Order: sequence, then C-alpha cells, then structure tokens
Amino acid sequence: MGANLIHKMTYVSVGALEDFHVRIGRVVHTQQGEIAVFRTTDNQLFALENKSPHRKGGPLAEGMVSGRMLYDPLYDLKISLESGLVQAPDNGQVKTYPVHVIGNKVLLGLTDE
Repeated sequence: MGANLIHKMTYVSVGALEDFHVRIGRVVHTQQGEIAVFRTTDNQLFALENKSPHRKGGPLAEGMVSGRMLYDPLYDLKISLESGLVQAPDNGQVKTYPVHVIGNKVLLGLTDE
C-alpha cells in the first residue's frame, strides 16, 4: 500500500487583482522560486512555475495567453494553464499553484515542503 503524503498549504498575498493584467504574465518571487501568474480574459488567475519544460528552459511569464492555454515564448510549446500539461505533439509538464482572490487580494498557495 502506498503512503498518502499531505503537504500543508500556505497562502501568501502576491498583490491586488488590478496588478495582474489580462493575458500578460507577471513574475512573483517566492521562497519556492519564480512563479508566473496569468489572468485570462474571463478574469481567472492561474499560476505556473516560471520555467519552460523544454530541456533548455526559459521564462514562461513572457508567453502568450489564449483562452486557457499558454504559448511558450521561446519554443512555442502549448501549455494548459489549468494542469500545466504540454499539449501534443510535444510533452512535458509545468508545476502549477493554486490561486484565490479574496476581495481584491490575490493569494498564491505554496506547499510547506
């Protein structure tokens, strides 16, 4: 039987909602590294590790958002903002983070590892 690991989640304030512009990534510096936060045209927020899954890496915050997809600015990988999965024919995955908006405050969920 496999062990179920439970990690404690801490939510940190990363700014006000108006600080996050539609379809433009914003880099947030955390103790877990750089995280790119994106706001879609329907005002949903998504957070991904700010590192391309391509073997050469690169920043994702500069990518283009279309719907719920992010296009890697250097390698044109199509990445789901919801799951972090790279779409076929390519493969890979980017770590995702939960984001909540309470009032006007944007909160980013980080696990205590």
